[in-house]
Amino acid sequence: MQNNRIVLDTNCLLVSISCYGEGYPVWRGFLDGRYTLCVSTDVLEEYEEIISRLASAEVARNVIDAILKRKNVLRIDPYYRWNLITTDPDDNKFVDCAIAANATYIVSDDSHFNVLRDIPFPQLMVLKLKEFLTLLNQEWK
Repeated sequence: MQNNRIVLDTNCLLVSISCYGEGYPVWRGFLDGRYTLCVSTDVLEEYEEIISRLASAEVARNVIDAILKRKNVLRIDPYYRWNLITTDPDDNKFVDCAIAANATYIVSDDSHFNVLRDIPFPQLMVLKLKEFLTLLNQEWK
């Protein structure tokens, strides 16, 4: 699992940063270096915007700082926009990041990402948060 590159959509990040949530092992796994988190500037900006709105600007800054200070982060600047998700084009920032990073998985519970299962190229694997948690738990055993 340690060599896997992951793109987390914002909702999955949100449920993972609280130590009281069932998604917390995803954040803990990141902090422990269990996988590489792939982010672009667009992804980081969305993380900061949504966390600021739902929690506070301070919490958002702390999360972004924690991400940027880790060695297991891959910063990506996608130069091509694939526009594979038409139902919610804002989700394409995660797809573009995943393609540019050659990510192993996009972790998302958002149904808009389901369209990626039917696209033969570029091939992207989307996991639900619970599926990714199962992978993390299997590795820790």
